[in-house]
Amino acid sequence: MKTMFDREFFSSKLGIAALASIIAMISFNAFALDQQICLAADANPVDAPLVELA
Repeated sequence: MKTMFDREFFSSKLGIAALASIIAMISFNAFALDQQICLAADANPVDAPLVELA
């Protein structure tokens, strides 16, 4: 049985592109989370009417 993601796959151009994509997604998520945490610490609560969906 041969696994899909082995050493051969990650040494190919497609494997390198997959790793670059994974790294980009992880770094984007970390950046977005950092921005949300910074905004949550500095945000002032705003009075807004409650909206409910039926």
